[in-house]
Amino acid sequence: MIESSSSTSRRGIFLAGVVAAPATRSIALLALCAAYIQGPIAKIFDFSGAIAEMEHFGLHPAAFFAMAVIAFELTASAMVVSGFLRWAGALALAGFTLLATLIALRFWEMPFGMDRMMATNAFFEHLGLAGAFILVAAMDLTRGVGR
Repeated sequence: MIESSSSTSRRGIFLAGVVAAPATRSIALLALCAAYIQGPIAKIFDFSGAIAEMEHFGLHPAAFFAMAVIAFELTASAMVVSGFLRWAGALALAGFTLLATLIALRFWEMPFGMDRMMATNAFFEHLGLAGAFILVAAMDLTRGVGR
C-alpha cells in the first residue's frame, strides 16, 4: 500500500506541474478566448455578414455595432491572454457572453424540436463559458491573497 500511495502522489505532483506550467496556462487561456478571436477575424473578412448579423439581432446602427464587437472581442481577449488587466478582460467577456446569450439564444421562445434543443445546449454552454471567465477573474484578483 505504501508504494501505491507513493506512486499516486508522484503522479499527482507530476500532473499538478503540467497543469500549472506557464505554457499550459497560456494555451488554456488562448483556448478559452478562441471564439472571441476567431469570431472577430471572420467578421473582418466578411464585414457585410457581420452587418447582417447585427441587423438580425436588431442592433442599429449595424456597422457601428459590428466594428464595436470586433474591437471589443479582440481587445478583451488580448487582455486575458497577455495578463494585462486579465481580470477586467475576463469580466468584460463574461458580461458580453451573458448579454449575447440572452439576445441570441432565447430557446424558451422556440417551439419544441431540434432547433430548440440545439439552442438550449448552446445557451448552457455559453453560461459555462461565462463562468470560466469569472473564475479566471477571481483567480487573477486573488492571486497571492491570504498566502
